[in-house]
Amino acid sequence: MIRDEIKTIVANAIQAAQVDGTLPAFDLPAVEILRPKQAEHGDYSTNIAMATAAAVRKAGGNLNPRAVAEAIRAHLPVDCMIGAVEIAGPGFINLWLADGWLQQQVIAADQAGATFGDIDRGRGQRWQVEFVSANPSGPIHYGGARNAALGDSLANVLAAAGYTVQREYYVNDAGNQFNAFAASLYARYCQLFGRDEALPTDGYMGEYMIGYAQTVAATEGDRLLRLTRDEAIVELKRIGREIVLANLQGELASMGVRFDRWFSEQSLYDDGLVDQVLAQLQAQGDLAERDGAIWFLASNYLAKAKDEVVVRSNGAPTYFASDIAYHYDKFVRRGFDHVVNVWSVDHQGHVPRMATVLQALRVDPTRLTILLYNLVKLVRDGQEVKLSKRKGNLLTVGDVVEEVGADAVRFNLLSRGPESAIDFDLDLAVATTNDNPVYYVQYGHARICSILAKAGESGFDVTADGTSAPVALLTHPSELALIRKLLDLEEQIDTAVDKLSPHNLTHYAVELAKAFSAFYRDCRVVDVDAPALSQARLLLCRVARLGLAKTLSLIGISAPESM
Repeated sequence: MIRDEIKTIVANAIQAAQVDGTLPAFDLPAVEILRPKQAEHGDYSTNIAMATAAAVRKAGGNLNPRAVAEAIRAHLPVDCMIGAVEIAGPGFINLWLADGWLQQQVIAADQAGATFGDIDRGRGQRWQVEFVSANPSGPIHYGGARNAALGDSLANVLAAAGYTVQREYYVNDAGNQFNAFAASLYARYCQLFGRDEALPTDGYMGEYMIGYAQTVAATEGDRLLRLTRDEAIVELKRIGREIVLANLQGELASMGVRFDRWFSEQSLYDDGLVDQVLAQLQAQGDLAERDGAIWFLASNYLAKAKDEVVVRSNGAPTYFASDIAYHYDKFVRRGFDHVVNVWSVDHQGHVPRMATVLQALRVDPTRLTILLYNLVKLVRDGQEVKLSKRKGNLLTVGDVVEEVGADAVRFNLLSRGPESAIDFDLDLAVATTNDNPVYYVQYGHARICSILAKAGESGFDVTADGTSAPVALLTHPSELALIRKLLDLEEQIDTAVDKLSPHNLTHYAVELAKAFSAFYRDCRVVDVDAPALSQARLLLCRVARLGLAKTLSLIGISAPESM
């Protein structure tokens, strides 16, 4: 990354000053490169002169921080990527990127193509992002769209940062809730054929269950009526699971979300892993029997942690038991270097116990991150919307995507950090004005495509190899500002990995679109009387299109060529 290259340049300058005696010998601390808040203070800055002042004095140097900064500046090369250096205040070193170097990056970006902005932070580490994972008992409530957008986009970002990423959906197809779902489906199925079968008191009452039952009847006829109730419910667990998963896959696909694996909770029982892991914990002294139930002793690892039941007094394992086995499978069996679980904020009480589980499994707890996201409120005409106007009950992911489109859903749900609640304005989401950020950004991409198309019609070769473009002609402040903004993409990706949230990319997309708009306002792109300058500016347009499309792809938004 550019920031890392500057770190190396500054470190080399200090070492060069030490070699010629300008600075005394001392152990060099980590060089921190910052982004000044004000553009007039440079592209980058460092406080290394102040950070090393004490070490300089201890080594016998009689220099204040500003003098140290001057010594470093004297050894900084200003004929490559560094164009100017200024000492500010008590010893800040402000650095500007060289115009010539910036101009050459337009060619480099064009050559990079789809990999433009990518960084090699992950170096192939295997990460898993597990997200959505709603019970397979019905459509996904619209609040789950935030989970889907966050997990999918985070996986995109991690891949761009050099990680090998697996997207996983944990299918909770075991336990009481799934049993209640199958019993509810059986009741609705029987009712279709006129049999009086009451819904279970803990069952699923939504109208969507009737639709599922109709699907079963269409494929199975009345065959299941000839089975005993228990036999029919066993079959309906399998049949209903497939129906719900197909619907879930369709809903999630409607907003561009895919998974590499749909992992069955039931499989943990079928292959004996739950029993195996519980036996291991028992042997370690991490389980205890109380009141007929078996408890996991989280307090063995964290004094204030709450012990949790893993096997009920009736002998039935809890969801927590399969959670333990599931994380054993992730870390021990499959060997992921790091796992990110995306959970809604109402699950925050379960976070501490997961750290104790990993300790009990002899896994470093820092290898698991539980990313909590806050609630989403849908607003139309200034009023909160809770129910589907079409269905009159549950408002689903599919309903919201159908109303405003997948791009608007994803962009809005990624516009703030996961910890912040979101008021999703449905009216603004479909507005074709610059007040709607997703419209503004997508229009910016379409505008670039239009410019390039019209330039092609005017006789310019907009697909030519960019290595021959006279980029040295790109000297206007708006041209250089656009190049700088484009080169910021790699740091934006790095920041998204730091925060394990891609929300900064929505803001960057808007900033990049604004930078292009300013460039196009200030610089005439297609000018038959200035073909060389037009060639350079068209290459910059092509790279701007590349950068904007790449940013949109990271957050799962389409980049239309016309609007």
